[in-house]
Amino acid sequence: MDNYICPCGYVYSEERGCPSMGIAAGTKFEDLPDDWVCPVCGLTKDNFGSRNEVINAAK
Repeated sequence: MDNYICPCGYVYSEERGCPSMGIAAGTKFEDLPDDWVCPVCGLTKDNFGSRNEVINAAK
């Protein structure tokens, strides 16, 4: 399972899901509803990067 990072710093963990928004643990990022937004800043999921993408971009 991967983690996806919002520019604001919020991390969506597929392992944990997002219980505060009704997203069950184990929900893959690509399976989130199209209208899902960051619970911290409200950005859409197309603004997130996978942990691996973020790490590789920093190299």
